[in-house]
Amino acid sequence: MAYYSCTMLVFFIVVSFSMMNTGLGARNLLQTTTSPGSSLPPIPTLPQGSAPPLPTTNPSLPSFPTFPTIPQFTLPPLPSFPSIPNIPFTFPSFPFFSPPPSTTSP
Repeated sequence: MAYYSCTMLVFFIVVSFSMMNTGLGARNLLQTTTSPGSSLPPIPTLPQGSAPPLPTTNPSLPSFPTFPTIPQFTLPPLPSFPSIPNIPFTFPSFPFFSPPPSTTSP
């Protein structure tokens, strides 16, 4: 497990140095490029190829073989269980005591 965490630490250090070098290189390129007024060469036109025409009808597909019918499997009916009587259950009530009388008079 320590080897894995050490590997991840080295990976993050390498990535961070890579990002710093990339940023410095981009800044250097931005400072050394010529003015944006220079025109770009025109894009050459590409020759147009000819494609064969698409078929207009679908070829007929071979028919699938017929599978034999599988007999239906049925489960026997479940036995009926006697119903469980409903047992009433109530929570006992807890008495609420009144607060003790105050010792000071208002």
